[in-house]
Amino acid sequence: MKKLFTAVLALYALSAPFSAQADTIKRKICVFDIVGNVGPVMNAMKDWKAAAMEWGLETELVPYTNEAIAAEDLKAGICDASLITGIRGRAFNKYAGTVDSIGAIPTMDHMKVVLQVLSNPKSADKLSQGAYQILGIAPAGAAYIFVNDRQVNSLAKAAGKKVAVLEYDETQAKLVSQVGATPVASDITNFSTKFNNGVVDVIAAPLVAYSALELYKGLSPDGGIINYPLVQLTFQLIAKNDRFPPEMAQKSREYFYNNLHRMTDQLDKEARHVDPRWWVEIPEEDKAEYEVLMQEARDQLRVEGYYDPNMLTLLRKVRCKMEPSRAECT
Repeated sequence: MKKLFTAVLALYALSAPFSAQADTIKRKICVFDIVGNVGPVMNAMKDWKAAAMEWGLETELVPYTNEAIAAEDLKAGICDASLITGIRGRAFNKYAGTVDSIGAIPTMDHMKVVLQVLSNPKSADKLSQGAYQILGIAPAGAAYIFVNDRQVNSLAKAAGKKVAVLEYDETQAKLVSQVGATPVASDITNFSTKFNNGVVDVIAAPLVAYSALELYKGLSPDGGIINYPLVQLTFQLIAKNDRFPPEMAQKSREYFYNNLHRMTDQLDKEARHVDPRWWVEIPEEDKAEYEVLMQEARDQLRVEGYYDPNMLTLLRKVRCKMEPSRAECT
């Protein structure tokens, strides 16, 4: 009997590692970071990778400096998940992609509330659409208008100017055309070069791009940054639905929210690199006018099917919760 008992224990000891191994899944995660493997986005994802091991997820992180390829490789199944911008991610999940809608999230404090709601298990259904699901959303910072002539500090003065727009986001070209400016199709890999070389007069970019993409070259000598955030940008980890169990996806979304401070600290650090002399202040009445115009733009793009109405409703509720005196809330 003693020998039999010892044999059973030995068999269990041998089988235990294989059982644990069977509970671990291996997946390939493609990460867009314009700097590459040593960039801040990749570094943040390496922390996520370490945390994911505790959920039974072993990942291979592959850096991409071309966002379009990272998105296409997700579609092709080369990547089990891809970390890309929310604007491009709108093609995979309109609800989550609408977080990056123009003027809908005024400040980072508003963004934190939105991301808290989206990390809640009650939001899981909306974050899964078709063949894809969202494994996490992180802020990428507010986008500001960079101009090569600081006198262009109003929409009226933008008429006739050349403005870089992302070629895969039709909403940008529509908005630029409406103010009488000329949209110039670009992508994340070349919009900064066009600005720095004078091919375009105006771009929208987050402050983290100031040093990384040397935007001070395009600002020199008479340019400026309009001190009014146009949109809060995000990075979104978008995955094939059938490659990640729901409970694992939820843990990932909660990780992104619980580690929000790491990303915001990095964004604040990068923002401090901006030389204060570039900032261009605009009158309060102009800001009020811009809010109305952006509200009208969101409504139009919702009707045309670019923005998700449920997300727009959520974003309005957050704005009204934090600023009940807003005109739209009364």
